[in-house]
Amino acid sequence: MKRKVVIFGGTGFLGLSLADYLTDRSFGVVLVARKRVVTQHKLLLWDGHSLGDWADEFNDAFGIINLAGRSVDCVKTPDYCDLILRSRVESVRIIGCALAKAKTCPKVWIQMSTAHIYGDPPFRFCDEEAPLGYGLAPEVGKAWETEFDKYLNKETRGVILRTGFVIGKNGGALQSLSRLVRLGLGGRVGTGKQGMSWIHQTDFNEIVFQALMNSGNSGVYNITSPNPVSNKEFMKSLRKTMKVPFGLSAPEFITSLGAKYIFKTDPELALYGRFVTPDRLLAEGFKFKFPDLNQALQDLLMQ
Repeated sequence: MKRKVVIFGGTGFLGLSLADYLTDRSFGVVLVARKRVVTQHKLLLWDGHSLGDWADEFNDAFGIINLAGRSVDCVKTPDYCDLILRSRVESVRIIGCALAKAKTCPKVWIQMSTAHIYGDPPFRFCDEEAPLGYGLAPEVGKAWETEFDKYLNKETRGVILRTGFVIGKNGGALQSLSRLVRLGLGGRVGTGKQGMSWIHQTDFNEIVFQALMNSGNSGVYNITSPNPVSNKEFMKSLRKTMKVPFGLSAPEFITSLGAKYIFKTDPELALYGRFVTPDRLLAEGFKFKFPDLNQALQDLLMQ
């Protein structure tokens, strides 16, 4: 009998990639999401803050994976900042309430968090022991993790994934960056010194798989490649992989205007960053399939 895992927020590019990866490893996957999509996996709808029929799936589930949360790729109006926070905290809270009512508890709850919890230190490399940062994203991350700690029960093992910039084939920010490179706009953004803590989707999926299977995995993990790079280095590697010799750079004021009026997003997502390292994963012997950025981009873009 297949072990069942319930993935919340599982209909985005990352969730669907993970669902396929786990299915290939003999898991039965149930997706719980706000919107219906075409998928081979069982899909249940929820509103992100109320109990529903999806809670019945816990009674024979091996694990829970919560990826739910409104996208941060937006203009940060007060209303949307509120949605970003509530979607994360409320999803954790209602999953915790459903867990408390379950007849049998899943063995593990894997909870998404953000590497942005460390803020935007310009040069410091942040491991899991680094001080947490200041600003919207760090405050949301702290609230997210605090709510998880509050609702995790003693029978269920808890794993928190402070995840960086996931690069993948079928979605995510890499598609937008690749489009800019093709248009000749793939130079550095702002100073180009800001950190980009990236991870290949295959390594992300394998980390989650091992967190499900390894009873020794618990607590907080940074989910990034061991080799974060600056924005300037990332864009240079992307241009090289795509065989585009030149890319116009975008000064801060141009980035701010373009982000707000053309891309309808927050310029700080591009202008600031952080260097995050996965020290716990390395100490526990995890072997990255794609530790090097050039290797990762070639796998994603050259096939």
